[in-house]
Amino acid sequence: IEDIWLFSINMAQFGLCLLLLFSGLIHHIKSHIKKEDKTSEKERPNFIIILADDIGWGDLWVNRPDNSTPTPWLDSLMLKGKRFTDFHSPASTCSPSRAALLTGRHGLRNGVTHNFAVGSVGGLPLNETTFAELLHDAGYYTAIIGKWHLGHNGSYNPVHRGFDYYFGIPYSNDMGCTDKPGLNLPSCPPCLHSQYISRKHDECYTKVSLPLIENETIFEQPLDTWSLKDRYATAAVNQIFTASISKKQPFLLYVALAHMHVPLFHNAFLNVTTQDPYTASLSDMDSLVGTIMQAVSTEQLENTLIWFTGDNGPWEQKCQFAGHVGPFVGKWQTSRGGGSAKRTTWEGGHRVPTVVAWPKKIKPNSTSSALLSGLDIFPTILSLAGVKPPSDRRYDGTDITDILLNDSDTGHKVHLMHPNSGAAGQFGDLQTVRLKHHKAFYITGGSVTCGGGSGQQQYHNPPLIFDLSLDEAEETPLNPESEEYRSVLKEVEREREALLWDIATDKVSSADYTVNPAAVPCCQPHNPACRCHRLK
Repeated sequence: IEDIWLFSINMAQFGLCLLLLFSGLIHHIKSHIKKEDKTSEKERPNFIIILADDIGWGDLWVNRPDNSTPTPWLDSLMLKGKRFTDFHSPASTCSPSRAALLTGRHGLRNGVTHNFAVGSVGGLPLNETTFAELLHDAGYYTAIIGKWHLGHNGSYNPVHRGFDYYFGIPYSNDMGCTDKPGLNLPSCPPCLHSQYISRKHDECYTKVSLPLIENETIFEQPLDTWSLKDRYATAAVNQIFTASISKKQPFLLYVALAHMHVPLFHNAFLNVTTQDPYTASLSDMDSLVGTIMQAVSTEQLENTLIWFTGDNGPWEQKCQFAGHVGPFVGKWQTSRGGGSAKRTTWEGGHRVPTVVAWPKKIKPNSTSSALLSGLDIFPTILSLAGVKPPSDRRYDGTDITDILLNDSDTGHKVHLMHPNSGAAGQFGDLQTVRLKHHKAFYITGGSVTCGGGSGQQQYHNPPLIFDLSLDEAEETPLNPESEEYRSVLKEVEREREALLWDIATDKVSSADYTVNPAAVPCCQPHNPACRCHRLK
């Protein structure tokens, strides 16, 4: 306990040092951007969407079991805004969750039902419209910093999907080798330096290195993940000041973090043992969020909404390098084998820590138990910006402006669907239904656990139904003979059939999941691991 306490103190002191360093960073950036005469404050709000990767519901705020993890900036964000205790990612794995967030549509509509690969030819279908495109057309300056994972070739690049600027990794940070690998399980070797050396590692990329891309140009390959947080921080601050000072436009900044996806990394100044790398990476993420918050404060951009959430739950298979699901442990599944977090439709796979802050608009230090989803980000920010989405298609998200600005807890009163994300069933199929505080499973399956085991796929007819208000651990389903079960089942079947019919009669897309070696990002194909120096 004493060691944990001392570590927390050291991390907090380190955070203060970083704050001072980034104060200098902000001053440096502002001095290099031409500042014009100030104009009257625009009515349209700025939006900063921060998406953490593979984060657990139990990793932050009062959700965590103790106070050993110092995240002062995220704690501050919570105190400034509204925390949501029943908020869910649109899917339980990367690409489908991000596609749904950007379009407000389930994968069965937008075509993205599973992850894209390093060599994927396609991406988010081009006939799908992102909120970035709509805001850009409405006069917003738009930028994305971080992970994209929705296609990296040609027209699938973010700069062709509504973003004025892009700086980041085209997919997950474990989908390529680096010279100084981060912490992973199993650990991966560094990139090859010679084309005459052969090395095989089943779970690691060894022949292609991880690229860092600016707009449509490979900036560096392989990138240094240990300095990635600082580079993302610099880029994010730069974009905030570019929009607010130089261009004088309202802005959308989408920050898709590499934290907390493996391989874990943190600031090189931290002296971290193998027992606490996840804690250090959380603190690293926190300082990045703090830099963004400080930039907003420095420029007095009060009319800025900051929305922090996650793309899915933790990756249990990574053991000590994975996050915590809190009380949402999926006991029915874990007692039968397999994990119940990322890639599953158990609560640990999609219930994510979420907070939204907006000075003088959202009540500070407030909490909401409304049933909400990342699908709701699309209609909500468009509504707040006064922008209408295309009317030739249907959407799954709900405009939650009234919940953000008032004390309404209505949310998704009727239903919320959780798509299959790899643990069981066909990718994207909607076989798990949330109806108020009840949750029905037509199929179950467990992801790979820390010990390597996985749960078998099982179909359920009639479905398993849990009462989350009494059983958040999803341990004991309702008795199918009970009156409660029969009543809930009727509603579940009616709502599910209505949604599936709505999708069947909607304008839907199909993603191209073709893989071609020529589609792999590579700045120097003749060099080992596509190695090249910085091109800027």
